[in-house]
Amino acid sequence: MNEFDWNQARAFRATVEAGSLSAAARRLGLTQPTLSRQVAALEEKLGVTLFERVGKTLVLTGAGTDLYDHVKAMGAAADAMALAATGQAETVEGTVRVSATGILAVYLLPAVLGRIRALAPRLSIELVSSNAISDLRRREADIAIRHVRPEQPDLIARLVRETGGHVYASRGWVERHGMPAGPADLARADFIGFDQTERLVAYLREWGLPVTTANIRLMSENSVAVWQMVRLGLGVGVMMREIAEMTPDIVPLLPDHPPAPVPIWLVSHRELRTSRRIRIVFDALAEALAFAPAPGAAMDMVPPPGAAMDMMPRPE
Repeated sequence: MNEFDWNQARAFRATVEAGSLSAAARRLGLTQPTLSRQVAALEEKLGVTLFERVGKTLVLTGAGTDLYDHVKAMGAAADAMALAATGQAETVEGTVRVSATGILAVYLLPAVLGRIRALAPRLSIELVSSNAISDLRRREADIAIRHVRPEQPDLIARLVRETGGHVYASRGWVERHGMPAGPADLARADFIGFDQTERLVAYLREWGLPVTTANIRLMSENSVAVWQMVRLGLGVGVMMREIAEMTPDIVPLLPDHPPAPVPIWLVSHRELRTSRRIRIVFDALAEALAFAPAPGAAMDMVPPPGAAMDMMPRPE
């Protein structure tokens, strides 16, 4: 196979073993559309059909059966290599504290932590959801997911991915107020923001939106509360693209406006070099967060209140 993509093969293997796309997606901590695209890409690359749909059931074709025998053996070898690389992860014990902004903790991290638990079942993970940046040097957390690069020389940082933020509103809000044709149309819009109103206004104006503090009619330091108010049509708000695309009935207001850059940094202290348990979690988080959820992967629940959003860079 030219330019072999193990992610596609892994998606195929998981679908065979789980029996459905949805079950395979849960097993891998992916969304169903993402996994489906990976399987379809593998079929296109090979030029064969791997599954036939019979009612609601996926049935392997002859080509799929032949490929599965090879992929299963490759998967077993890959699993063995992963265990060796992590120093026999099953034997790793202890607690790892992971600090993240609330919106990541609610929407993206639970599935990722499930995958880490499968890799290292004797490991305990504490998810710290807060709008404050945890002080890693004081061991408030072992690993932090941040939107700004740390400046302290004794911290280890990896830029996992660059994503973007946009302005969003509910479909109901758009029906009442109309779709803005450009940034100027948002000059009278009610925004839902965070408790740091002046900093939010400065950020939005730098981004090209003509707003003032008078536009911020509702505010909360709790990110889930902010996003829920946007969902209910109480105003417009800024959100990471991936989270908005997971949320039903949310509409981008300025789809052609350049996105606000939102980097995702993974940060740890120097013990990362010597602690197997921290290294296992760090590497697993880096791999999982490097891939964005598929557009349209809707959440089928209203997330519980949990923490504060950190959409804009905060000073260290």
